[in-house]
Amino acid sequence: HVQLVESGGDSVQAGGSLRLSCTTSGVIYSSYCIGWFRQAPGKEREGVATHDVDGTITYVDSVRGRFTVSEDNEQNTVYLQMDSLQAEDTAAYYCAAARLPLCIAGVPDRDFDYWGQGTQVTVS
Repeated sequence: HVQLVESGGDSVQAGGSLRLSCTTSGVIYSSYCIGWFRQAPGKEREGVATHDVDGTITYVDSVRGRFTVSEDNEQNTVYLQMDSLQAEDTAAYYCAAARLPLCIAGVPDRDFDYWGQGTQVTVS
């Protein structure tokens, strides 16, 4: 049994911060690459960051230095802390999981097998 549930999306002003949560089953947390993606209206899903089974984290250049991935092993949860938010960050944010030989932010969304329902982030 595998599942992912995102939470934490909200509306914030430019320059503000949010922390998103991706709570997973134990199977996913211990064995799967976890990716954060976002999708703005009219745009394709874009990879944001990844968290590998060994704790290795990667980011795309557009969020590096502003977004930070962390984890809570006890709660099987991966967090995405988003600081200095910009209007361009407005999107539905998703977490996803897959067993991948390479777990980096550039991996396309089609390679991920399990998805949460998404949480909306709006920056004004």
